[in-house]
Amino acid sequence: MSTSAATTEPRSLVIAPQWIGDAVMTEPLLRRLRVRGERLTVGALPWVAPVYRAMPQVDAVVELPFRHGGLQLRERRALARQLQDRFENAYVLPNSLKSALLPFLARIPRRVGYLGEARVGLLTHRLKNPKQRPPMVAFYSALSGEAGVEADRPRLLLPREEVDAVLQRHGLARGGYVAMAPGAEYGPAKRWPHFGGLAALLDRPVVLLGSAKEAGQCEAIRAQAPQDCRNLAGQTSLAEAFALLAGAGSVVSNDSGLMHVAAAFGVPQVALFGSSSPLHTPPLNERARVVWLKQDPQYQPPLDCAPCFERECPLGHLRCLADISPERVLALL
Repeated sequence: MSTSAATTEPRSLVIAPQWIGDAVMTEPLLRRLRVRGERLTVGALPWVAPVYRAMPQVDAVVELPFRHGGLQLRERRALARQLQDRFENAYVLPNSLKSALLPFLARIPRRVGYLGEARVGLLTHRLKNPKQRPPMVAFYSALSGEAGVEADRPRLLLPREEVDAVLQRHGLARGGYVAMAPGAEYGPAKRWPHFGGLAALLDRPVVLLGSAKEAGQCEAIRAQAPQDCRNLAGQTSLAEAFALLAGAGSVVSNDSGLMHVAAAFGVPQVALFGSSSPLHTPPLNERARVVWLKQDPQYQPPLDCAPCFERECPLGHLRCLADISPERVLALL
């Protein structure tokens, strides 16, 4: 691309969501924007930034120095001064008031987002929130103003040498192990209780991934596995965890951010749903197998309580996950 051509490309700032799974769902939007010639800089919180570094269409990632809660106007004004005159467009993906402040304070001429939290004056191009929210990919991709967003699927890509370097560091062979992500930040009602039982049935190495908060949970799983089972929860960066997912032969997870990451890498996977619904946030991967007892006509008595979307089972039985056997998941693997 010539220098003169590059300088005519509109520059766009994308304000990212704060959850990993939601960030993955924005990839088709960014792909659409890049195809039509926009140069993309993503403003993301540090724990979400690695998702955007795995999107080849993103030119730069700016880690936002903000905390949960509060407007933090001083910090936002300081960063806005650095961003002034650098962008023609801004796409505000979260629905919060504070997420729209940075593009407004940076005086970016065109600011696109959904209506919400009294931010009418902060956005120049506003979409109405649909009464029934569509799947998340279509919800974000609609900000492009283009049609046909329902068919989009997220895709992430890591350089092969980057994945191989991580696997070599851990003594793992590409495709030779099962990666498990037994955590779910949302709460216990999304956590399948039988990962240890599944690990005990496998004849392949197992790699357990998660945050430091999930290290104890993963250690209990590791103790049930007779074969090579690595508890790496809290011992890898998020970028390393992505590489371990991309290099796995298969992935087993709850409905979580890492489930969506594995799907975007196209890895064979089994996704386990309990209190949430795969009708709303499925793994968008042709090689994914979803287990949700709500949709199983042979499961009796029917799960009339699902999906409840609660953090903890309000009925105290967690049948929606407890009744998924390790043998059933093994058969799908």
